[in-house]
Amino acid sequence: MASLPSRSTLVRAVVVMMAAFSLASCGLNSIPTAEENAKAKWADVQAQYQRRADLVPNLVATVKAAGKQEQGTLVKVTEARAKATSVTLSASDLSDPAKVKAYQDAQSQLSTALRGFTAISEAYPDLKANDNYQTLMSQLEGTENRITVAIRDYNEAVQAFNTRIRTFPDMIGAKVIYGSKPMTPFAAAAGADKAPDVGAAFNGS
Repeated sequence: MASLPSRSTLVRAVVVMMAAFSLASCGLNSIPTAEENAKAKWADVQAQYQRRADLVPNLVATVKAAGKQEQGTLVKVTEARAKATSVTLSASDLSDPAKVKAYQDAQSQLSTALRGFTAISEAYPDLKANDNYQTLMSQLEGTENRITVAIRDYNEAVQAFNTRIRTFPDMIGAKVIYGSKPMTPFAAAAGADKAPDVGAAFNGS
């Protein structure tokens, strides 16, 4: 018959279990999990902005061929794209409000410049009827919608992370173990979170 564990063994086991529970309740696992989730959501935002940037050169080329007098708009779009792709924001920068704002501003400038394509299409019926242009603008609209969704998901993940590191008992682990800092939500400029009204370019509205 197997012997029963000694009193000291039981005490040690209870202490280990309590210590494990204490660490878990202080965010040992939940804090990095929440942080990595927010970073993953940010990667989705960046991927959609890159997708948009990749569409711009073909759009510019298509418009240039049909609207030769619209160089001003094309220059603005090209310059805004160059700025948007030059300002980078890594996951480690998400706790720096100044860097997040610089990234937001660059992307918002491109959003504003891209709205000029709708006006151009109204001035050039041949461009509006161009299949390649319609395809590109449809892809742009879809991408803008994906950007809006990705930003929403990122902000929700940031809110969850920031709440966790500021509330007891996880705040103990956040300060003592990880030195966690709040992440910055993405608060785009007014109107920048709305997809361009590219439907007007097709429907003449």
